[in-house]
Amino acid sequence: MRILKMYTSNINDRFMNEIIDTLRNGGIIIYPTDTLYAIGCNALNNNAIERICKLKGINPQRTNLSIICSDISQASQYARIDNNAYKLLRDNLPGAFTFILPAASTLPKVFKGRKTVGVRVPDNVIAREIASQLGNPILTTSIECDDPDDACNPQAIAMKYERDVDLVIDGGYGDITPSTIIDCTDSAEPEIIREGKGILI
Repeated sequence: MRILKMYTSNINDRFMNEIIDTLRNGGIIIYPTDTLYAIGCNALNNNAIERICKLKGINPQRTNLSIICSDISQASQYARIDNNAYKLLRDNLPGAFTFILPAASTLPKVFKGRKTVGVRVPDNVIAREIASQLGNPILTTSIECDDPDDACNPQAIAMKYERDVDLVIDGGYGDITPSTIIDCTDSAEPEIIREGKGILI
C-alpha cells in the first residue's frame, strides 16, 4: 500500500496518474471527500466492487450503493435525472449530499436488480478530479473507525486499512459528519432520510 499526499490547491499530476492506473486495474483506494474519508474503486469494475463489498460486509442486493461523479453531467449517464431532480442537484452540488436516484442501465451487473443508486458530487477537488480523469464514477463507501479522531486522520486510516487497499490519498484531516441523504425517487417530493453535513438550498 502507498500513501500519496495530495493538496486540493495543487493536484499532483504524477500521483493522479498513479491513482487512475490503480483504479483502471481494479485497485481500491481511500480518498478524501467533503465529509468522511471513503473507500472507492472504479464503479464499472465488478470485481473491484465485489472486493469492496466483501471488505465492508455489504450485500449489494440489500444495501444502497453510491457513486461519486465529477459533475451532474457525468451523473446523468448512470442515474435518471428528471427536471425536478436536476434543479435540486444544480442548486446544491458540489456539496455534502447523497441523492438517491433511479438507476440507469449503464451501471454494471452488481447493480442489476437495484432500482436506485446514490449519487454524490462532493465539494472536494481531489474526489471530483479522480472521477473526471477516470472518465466514469467511483463506487464509494465511507471508511469505518472506532475512534472518531482516527476517522478524520489519514495516517490512522492508512494503518487500519493497510492490508485491504492499494492506495491511500492523504488530503489532510477530514470530517467526521456524513453526507445528508435525500431520496429523489419521487423528485416532486424529495425526502431527507438522513440528516448530515449538507444543508439543502
